[in-house]
Amino acid sequence: MNTDGTGGANLLTDNPALYEARFPDPERLAGRWAEDCLRRHGAGPGVLDAGCGTGRDAAYLHRAGRTVTGADLSEAMLAYARVHHPGPRYVLADLRRFDLEEDDFDAVVCLDSSLLYCHTNDELDGFLDSCRRSLRPGGLLVAEMRNGAFFLGRTELLDAPAVNGFTWEGVAYRSTTTLSVDRGAQLLRRVRVWTSDDGSPPVEQRSAWRLLLPQELRHFLTAHGFEVLGLYDRPGPRTDPPWREGDLPAGTADADRLHLVARLRHDH
Repeated sequence: MNTDGTGGANLLTDNPALYEARFPDPERLAGRWAEDCLRRHGAGPGVLDAGCGTGRDAAYLHRAGRTVTGADLSEAMLAYARVHHPGPRYVLADLRRFDLEEDDFDAVVCLDSSLLYCHTNDELDGFLDSCRRSLRPGGLLVAEMRNGAFFLGRTELLDAPAVNGFTWEGVAYRSTTTLSVDRGAQLLRRVRVWTSDDGSPPVEQRSAWRLLLPQELRHFLTAHGFEVLGLYDRPGPRTDPPWREGDLPAGTADADRLHLVARLRHDH
């Protein structure tokens, strides 16, 4: 998913190989976690990966034997996915409201906070309505995202910029990321400044995620005909420690990641 949620230019999503270098997942933890959720809850083979990005997770689910469609708003990401992570069908779509030609999936997977690019209630309603129309009765919605509840009274992620660096194709990149909470809009806003040692000028990028509280998310899901099977903070592919085969969900929803498994009721 384009990380500003608007389809604007973005250094990482416009350069998918750079994105994978900055956020490596050599063990395919995200895909394995999603496959574990699907298998544990008996999902059929047809999967939509909404906000598929570079296609790493969609391709893992494909190799696990599923029929996968990857959807994303970034043409650059989709072009990269078709070459480097073949197998799934990749289509251009905006997860805030989509209507695919083959709307008949057993599961929708939405990883790495892609769901939180639905900034408004109308956009979240649009996503869930699209999921409801795209899923067979009894189909699953599996999502992994930041947890809005973590920011109630906590400031450790807001107190100081986070600085990260990595080298890709001989160029050293450095990012300085500042997070702030826009309480009125209920958004976690991010300003990230990129510099590199190849003489390129600094690049500033702005993005945001919706801060959804667990009970608020339950309400939206229920209103759209979903039964929540699991809503918990850990373990997951981006928790510390990360999820491992055989791990069972915790019962809390308090840490900085939130994991969701919901089933579309048969009467919808």
